[in-house]
Amino acid sequence: MWQEMAKYGRKLVEHGLVESNFGNISVRAGDRIVITRSGTALDEITGDNIVEVGIRDTSSLDMIASSEAVVHREIYRRTSVLAIIHAHCPYSVVESLLAGPGNVIVPVDSEGQYFLGDIPVVGGGIGSSELAKNLADSLSGHRGAVVFSHGTFATGRTLGEAYIVTTQLEHSCRVKYLYDLAVQK
Repeated sequence: MWQEMAKYGRKLVEHGLVESNFGNISVRAGDRIVITRSGTALDEITGDNIVEVGIRDTSSLDMIASSEAVVHREIYRRTSVLAIIHAHCPYSVVESLLAGPGNVIVPVDSEGQYFLGDIPVVGGGIGSSELAKNLADSLSGHRGAVVFSHGTFATGRTLGEAYIVTTQLEHSCRVKYLYDLAVQK
């Protein structure tokens, strides 16, 4: 499993969707979550920097798991997704700042409109129960969301799907930003 996580971690960094030591990746494995450890460089994932924690209950391993483990756990508890990627996509963060928490980013590109629909912007502190609840609510009806001033959360049946949603979120936000900039002139 860590090899698949490493593959997408490298792609996230190579394509500028996250800085190496930020963001996290997880996969549901039955009633367990395989998730990157806190501080893991996503372009250097190995079997030594992932951890397995429970979906239902916390454990002492939560201390070394990603600071967003509580968020991943709540999303898995309340949805049927099997993979989650959290990235810090720059245009998505900018568009979240412009939209504000509790609002949506409306894609202007046809792919974004078709594949994503309105993109929820959710509030809540990093790794907080408030953020976990808000994201689980949003992701029960959307494939991706943006945390206000923080980054994207994308879901899928596989890490490949979650990665594609991540790229779609960032592409739609980049197109919207550039379009809005052009029409302001």
